[in-house]
Amino acid sequence: MNVKELFSLKDKIILVTGGSGMYGQCIVEGLAEADATVITTSRELARAENTAAVFRAAGLDVRAMSVDQADPVSVAQLVKEIKAQFGQLHGFINNAVSRPMKSYEAPLEQFASSMQDNATGMFHLLREMTDLIVQSGGGSVINIASMMGMKGPDLTNYEGTDMGNPPPDYFFHNAGLINLSRYMARIHKGNNIRFNCISPGGLFNHQPERFLENYCKKVPMGRMANRDDIKGLVVLLASAAGAYINGENILMDGGLNA
Repeated sequence: MNVKELFSLKDKIILVTGGSGMYGQCIVEGLAEADATVITTSRELARAENTAAVFRAAGLDVRAMSVDQADPVSVAQLVKEIKAQFGQLHGFINNAVSRPMKSYEAPLEQFASSMQDNATGMFHLLREMTDLIVQSGGGSVINIASMMGMKGPDLTNYEGTDMGNPPPDYFFHNAGLINLSRYMARIHKGNNIRFNCISPGGLFNHQPERFLENYCKKVPMGRMANRDDIKGLVVLLASAAGAYINGENILMDGGLNA
């Protein structure tokens, strides 16, 4: 097969949760540029619609739906809507995340809330989308984790800033998501579905100057990630070009942890 055909997502229906977020928008754009029909979701339909409208204005096929992954009724409604509109699903980018905890000292209730969203709810949605992809003949699931799921925090990044220490739930659920990807790859042997994980480093978002200085001097590439850095990797894993990549976690951090 020609390499351009290998990377093409033409006629593929792909769901991206959290598509209005920082990395989410990059992912939606990359998949749509590869000719997929992309469904972007948010808890608030209006937010998803606004995101989809921006990409449609650029000539990309992006649709909007809403889902609250912590709510089983909302997840069931999403499944019903995808089936009604498209009848099939070929890819799922598991990208939505909730961040109720702001620090190590935060109340335990916030940790419990995070687990409802980022563990229990996330797994429910993952399992439902997996079943839909298998019923559609197979495809690809890409879990978006973080390099923070692979290592402890580098607190020197925050020296000279008022950003505070990163919250523990983020490290907890991203580490679990990485190994859950391997679990799913094994469990679904023979179902023509692949499960991979991307663990990105930090994405530039006009962070405080001191943080950028602390962080970027440690990165061999000399910078944080930009909006294009994740796009090619997501298309690779979602397309036939990545047909023999399964159960992997790919660290995308510019060499920070090399």
